[in-house]
Amino acid sequence: MNMMLQTLKSRNAILYGFGLVCLIGGVVCIGLSFVTDREVLGINAFIKPAKFFISIWILCWTMACFTGLLIHRRKVVIYSWVFVVMMTLEMVIITGQAALGKLSHFNITSSLNARLFDLMGFAITVFTLWTTYIGYLFFKHKSVGIKAEYLWGIRLGILLFVIFAFEGFVMAIRLSHTVGAPDGGPGLPITNWSTRYGDLRVAHFFGMHAIQLLPLFGYYVAKRPRQVVFVAILYFIGVSILLAGALSGKPLLSSLSD
Repeated sequence: MNMMLQTLKSRNAILYGFGLVCLIGGVVCIGLSFVTDREVLGINAFIKPAKFFISIWILCWTMACFTGLLIHRRKVVIYSWVFVVMMTLEMVIITGQAALGKLSHFNITSSLNARLFDLMGFAITVFTLWTTYIGYLFFKHKSVGIKAEYLWGIRLGILLFVIFAFEGFVMAIRLSHTVGAPDGGPGLPITNWSTRYGDLRVAHFFGMHAIQLLPLFGYYVAKRPRQVVFVAILYFIGVSILLAGALSGKPLLSSLSD
């Protein structure tokens, strides 16, 4: 484990360090969820920032691993600091609103809350566009010293991440993630995805985590690049079906059983 962390740090010290900060932030928020009864939409207020901190930690170390393979060191440094600044802005707003017992996303109940929501949208847009550019660099990258299947996993993983990250704009336009009812209500454990109505967060989640799953498949399982491409196409179709089901108002379990 120590050797793996040292390798990660050597590939991208900036994202490695920020990942540690996010991991600590997630642990702190989990701890706070046990000592406060403040709720947002019927759920402990610190559950949401905890999930975001942990997700950013995983993404941070994922991109630290990937970007260490690129030869464009100056561009990688710029991307890394864009990542840190934009995600810090995002998490300050999410955690601050949670501490006040307020919604962070889709909250336009006052001018201040609306501007904070706009800032979050700006931050995630800038970050996603820069991640798109990193994906472009990987498509230009030749398979020298990197297993071809792994490289294709990175390329297509980033591509699907970007596609389903921008699905967030569908939720922003709707000012909700639930289709067929207001946000809140009964949900699955931990994720809180609606068990009664469509929930756009499902496809958002699975689509974005292609950035970890496809490279892992390419590195450990695939024997040919075309196998990675085939699995990526199937993955995209599967997540698109989840998105279509959510848009039609069907909860996750209903979409899977159809």
